[in-house]
Amino acid sequence: MFELITESLEPHQKDHFTLIPGESYVIGRDIAADIVIDWDPAISRQHVCIDVSTDHIQIERHTSATNPIYYEGRDTAHCQLSSGGIFVIGSTRFLILQKSAETGETDVPPFQEMAFDQQELKQIRFRDADKRLEVLANLSEVIRASRTETDLNSRLVNLILAGVPYAEAVAIVELSPQGEVKINHWIRRHETEGSFRPSTRLIIDALSQKKRSILHMWEKRGEPDIGYTNVAEFDWAFCTPVEWEQGPVWGLYLAGQKEYQLATGLPQGQLSIDASQLKADVKFVEIVSQILNSVQRTTRLERQQAGFRQFFAPPILAALGDNPNTDLLEPRECDVTVLFCDLRGFSQRAEESSGDLIGLLDRVSKALGVMTYQILEHGGVTGDFQGDAALGFWGWPFASPTSVKQACLAALAIRNEFDRIQSHKDHPLAQFQMGIGIAHGRAVAGKIGTTEQVKVTVFGPVVNLASRLEGMTKIMRVPILVDETIARLVRLQVPATEARVRKLGRVLPYGFEKPLVVSELLPPTTVEGTLTDEQLSDYEAGVEKFQEGDWETAYQLLHGMPATDRAQDFLNLIIAQNNRTAPNNWEGFIPMERK
Repeated sequence: MFELITESLEPHQKDHFTLIPGESYVIGRDIAADIVIDWDPAISRQHVCIDVSTDHIQIERHTSATNPIYYEGRDTAHCQLSSGGIFVIGSTRFLILQKSAETGETDVPPFQEMAFDQQELKQIRFRDADKRLEVLANLSEVIRASRTETDLNSRLVNLILAGVPYAEAVAIVELSPQGEVKINHWIRRHETEGSFRPSTRLIIDALSQKKRSILHMWEKRGEPDIGYTNVAEFDWAFCTPVEWEQGPVWGLYLAGQKEYQLATGLPQGQLSIDASQLKADVKFVEIVSQILNSVQRTTRLERQQAGFRQFFAPPILAALGDNPNTDLLEPRECDVTVLFCDLRGFSQRAEESSGDLIGLLDRVSKALGVMTYQILEHGGVTGDFQGDAALGFWGWPFASPTSVKQACLAALAIRNEFDRIQSHKDHPLAQFQMGIGIAHGRAVAGKIGTTEQVKVTVFGPVVNLASRLEGMTKIMRVPILVDETIARLVRLQVPATEARVRKLGRVLPYGFEKPLVVSELLPPTTVEGTLTDEQLSDYEAGVEKFQEGDWETAYQLLHGMPATDRAQDFLNLIIAQNNRTAPNNWEGFIPMERK
């Protein structure tokens, strides 16, 4: 069953009509019309035909109508409306409401309606400010102590009832996108007086139409009609929206009587509530609404920040600010430095720990924690986890001239931490090693998901290259490999006191069409056990001779490296297998036979 509410501001006219499912009606100025609207000259004698279904109504302009019907701001000849839908003819508005058992069989129009704006409410003073403040002071504790939405609703209505002594009933109401009213929770001051059915019209008016606090007052009825359930017991009610940024549209609904019976234990008698007292109550509930909105905004921000914190370094979070512009996080093409870090020994540990997979997972999580901590510590963004590997990148959401340097320092910090762990044989990660590949280039980086759950990732050939470089660290027997761009920028931008590189040779990765120069990223000479600058120079001279085909000289230069330097083994093995003589078809690069 539906109710059709008609309202015109000039002249002021308001009426309501019941629409029965399965029936048809004609709206017009003709006295013979089913619904007569005789105050608006823009309405034809027969203007609108209405067909009523159980969950919607269908309207169609009559063939004799001359003026348009407006629905959602557009001139239309026919449309379908559900509860809460509005169409307009001339200066008359037609509102469709669906009646429900929850909100009463009939929703009678008020004889007086008041809408409040913030400026007007600021002028209102409380007569009992101390009591109001005492109630408001408990609001944050009510919100904090509530573990579920139901618990919060229950605590909230009780708190509001304590803060508005003249209210007989309080409800938390919700308006669906289809215009249907739902009562999430309600309470009456005197529980023995039965159920509570708020006014659908008032709720829709406050939450959807005017989007502000609305007060309705009804005429006192001598013999209450049982159909007018919202008026039979109460002669005033107001609804205040709560400006919730996410989720459904909801509000706070209060109702009572102007003749208020004093509570038992106090001098018997009645109080007559005037308009100023009701306005003060509206102001109080507005303050409650604002606090609720602030708390939910803070909670949403904290949840969002917690979600972002696992991906973004503190400087990036600070730059994004308290209310991140989500457009900034949308996927886009940019220059990025990608670091791919893989855990060595995982497969072997998985076989050995088949009886304790939870323990293995815990150790892998700790290893990934080492990687992600250093990525974030050096201003990077953490991307996908791929089994026992972590992905980090720099250059998004903000471009940075130091992205290469920061990525390299993060890689060296990860290497240093794993080296430190190896000296503690009882450490849960002592049996793990790591390999890192770093590449620089164009990619698409950004977030996928919502503000509540976001996945940050990066796509492009540079990601594949970083992964291939990481894979080649096992073959070339070094912990960190970088591409030619990274090596060049390290030499130009990073002081030797922080990081160094040495060229390892030209290789053709498996599946690639063009060879590339790969280099090892090394810590400065101040780190114990690392190669000296002279040794790096000799090694690179040996690599140059190797590429030129002078493998005898290359062998002598490479053989001068310390026995602990495993990188020399890769080239010396190739040289030895060919009796220190380059093949006749030697092109200066080494094809990789596997990833």
